Amino acid sequence: MTTETKPFNFASGIESKEDMALYLSAFLEENGIEGLTQALGHLAKAKGMSETAMAAGLNRQSLYRTLASEGKPKFETIDKVIHALGFKLTIQSL
Repeated sequence: MTTETKPFNFASGIESKEDMALYLSAFLEENGIEGLTQALGHLAKAKGMSETAMAAGLNRQSLYRTLASEGKPKFETIDKVIHALGFKLTIQSL
């Protein structure tokens, strides 16, 4: 008998903007830009890739490729996705 499994959804249960912001910050702090890109992918999937892509001004397939583990998104694209999810980038002193 084979047990069928589904991929783990990291963003499941994250509903508030505050939790989403903490999630993005934690992934960025722990894993750099690759972590941020991965976390953006998780949240985009949770929100809906089509909806996120439309809000970012991208097509869905392009968004999937951009946020894939081997994707190398441009800064502009990351900024668009962050805005599509309802956030903005800020600069902070160390």
